[in-house]
Amino acid sequence: MKMLTTIKRGVLAAASAALLATGPSVSAQEKEVTIQMTSTWPPGINLIESDKHFVELVNKLGKGVIQIRFHPGESLVPSTQVFDAVRSGSIAASADWPGYWGGTDTAFALLGAFPMFFTGPDYILWIQGWGGKEVFDEIYGKYGMTYLPYSVITSESGPRGNEPIASLADLQGKRIRMSGRPQGEILKANEASQIMLPGSEVYQAVERGVVDAAEFSTPSTDLGMGLHEVSKHVMSPGWHQPGSMSGVMINRKVWDGLSEQAQTILKVAADATLPWSMAFFEKGSAEAVRKFEEAGTTVHQLSEEDMLTLQKQSNAAMVTEACANPEFARIAVSQIEFMQDYAQWRGMQGEFAMGRNLSELPDLEAIRKCAE
Repeated sequence: MKMLTTIKRGVLAAASAALLATGPSVSAQEKEVTIQMTSTWPPGINLIESDKHFVELVNKLGKGVIQIRFHPGESLVPSTQVFDAVRSGSIAASADWPGYWGGTDTAFALLGAFPMFFTGPDYILWIQGWGGKEVFDEIYGKYGMTYLPYSVITSESGPRGNEPIASLADLQGKRIRMSGRPQGEILKANEASQIMLPGSEVYQAVERGVVDAAEFSTPSTDLGMGLHEVSKHVMSPGWHQPGSMSGVMINRKVWDGLSEQAQTILKVAADATLPWSMAFFEKGSAEAVRKFEEAGTTVHQLSEEDMLTLQKQSNAAMVTEACANPEFARIAVSQIEFMQDYAQWRGMQGEFAMGRNLSELPDLEAIRKCAE
């Protein structure tokens, strides 16, 4: 926890410095504004921690300017209705996962998670350096909202069940709880059935055999939901969501009514929460996988051949959807061009690109003795 506390203090200090640099507001807002915000995540799902961290930063930095009154998921409106609630203005803001709105516009799939495509670091790089932040705002802008991405996770756990799913062939005939339209298409290609269930129903669905296997999120999230209690096998890696983005959608009229200073506070808090979220969930997942092992969970790693098959299926699904939806195609072009632009330098880094597992670690015990 020391590492996370240090990160938290660091981003708060950086955020404060950025706000001081903005100077006074030039808008007509004269007094502190309070906005209502909810989430897709209820308290029992730890993905809500990013939302709470964002709100905490805003409320610390925004004293006298802006405050957020936060309501956990399901406390104001059902989680599945937060998009429409913010769009209509019945609530000012809500945290979400963009992939949930793929039924409204398939372009949201690329903003939330796409199979065998962006990792968590890819999302951060694309958002901060290759124009992704503006893409989020443009897509949500079509529905009368401003969007601030602030939470990123890396690869999810993978489908969990009580029978081994060690290969793509093992998916045949299985009922799999999995979110996302493109994910469903790939399951279909492997003769499996996609079952859509809210997070609150996943535990019981696995326990009672309503589904043969279920995925939800990262190991830390799955652990908090107790999924290891009702499943003994997990397919890895999480090909269906190698990286996922979340953030806050804000009603555009509410956003436009805020002062420039209030808008800057929200933006700075979102930018500061982004790297914090990755550290928080990665640390929790490192702890969770050890607890899964202690609980008797068996990890089944997909073969290189199966991963290549999944990549081809994912690529085909992206092309098919791009031809059906020009907005989807525009985002896909932006993301693929980022990957092309970054590929040479990423390749030059080799095993040093975005973290690594060393083949042999330095002698930890010897170093500990030196530190005493």
